[in-house]
Amino acid sequence: MQAGVDSTVPRRELGRHLRQLREEARLTIRVVSEALEWSMPKIWRIETGATSMRSLDVEAMCRIYGASPQMTEALTGLAKETRARGWWHCYDDAIPGWFEPYFGLEAAASHLRMYEPQFVPGLLQTPAYATEVVRIANPELGPVERERVVRGELGRQGILDGRRGPAPQLDVVLDEAVLRRAAGTGQMMGEQLRHLVAVGQQPNISVRVLPFSAGLYRAERANGGFAILEFPKDGLGRRTEPPIVYSGGLTGALYLEKPHEVDRHAAVWRDFEAVSLTEELSRKLITTVAEEYGG
Repeated sequence: MQAGVDSTVPRRELGRHLRQLREEARLTIRVVSEALEWSMPKIWRIETGATSMRSLDVEAMCRIYGASPQMTEALTGLAKETRARGWWHCYDDAIPGWFEPYFGLEAAASHLRMYEPQFVPGLLQTPAYATEVVRIANPELGPVERERVVRGELGRQGILDGRRGPAPQLDVVLDEAVLRRAAGTGQMMGEQLRHLVAVGQQPNISVRVLPFSAGLYRAERANGGFAILEFPKDGLGRRTEPPIVYSGGLTGALYLEKPHEVDRHAAVWRDFEAVSLTEELSRKLITTVAEEYGG
């Protein structure tokens, strides 16, 4: 596995294969749980990729499903990868459980499309801006706890420079409100906006602004930003993981992977492409706003 990529993708892949085998065998989760003397929630967690697996347990499931020896061997091998741990696991105490799977998916993605109406995405935040965002979002945290959250958030940026494998293509659309909504001092905002201009000139990063002049658009009815993640292809040209849409909230997150859900968000993204400023004009606007903040 690539450095920095943990068990998230192997767990999800293994879960899909096991669910498919169960459905092909026409067995219900209840029947399987009784046969293995496991709880039904455990089967559900396995099939949704929410837990790691032992090779012996995968072998037992394959035996019940009547899987071929070749398939059993492949899945038991995949089970070993579900126990890997990414760099962010040392920040388990600072990362919400519902957000942790996103770290693994983000690290494995080859293309990320992010829309944000409120603040600069974590992948593009400066340390000072990230600290202010965490302070506002988690006022109950002390300085030491806050610093751990910030370190975990900024650690995600390692995927952008190739330190943890091939860097993904990152396309970001920011509502103009992101530029105008001050976080901390004017100097802090100026530095953050100048950082956006700088990173936006990297070949694998695109930053565009959806201006106020564009008027209303479809995503305004959504509760917040979202990210569309696409994954590399294997040697046969197949996606290693189906595209997924992530949308986070205060106490949980949505991981949408049904084709119609992904297609709906992709359609909204195409709207953004049609009404957002070009990269060049976006840089000019961001620079102008940075100068207005001074510092």
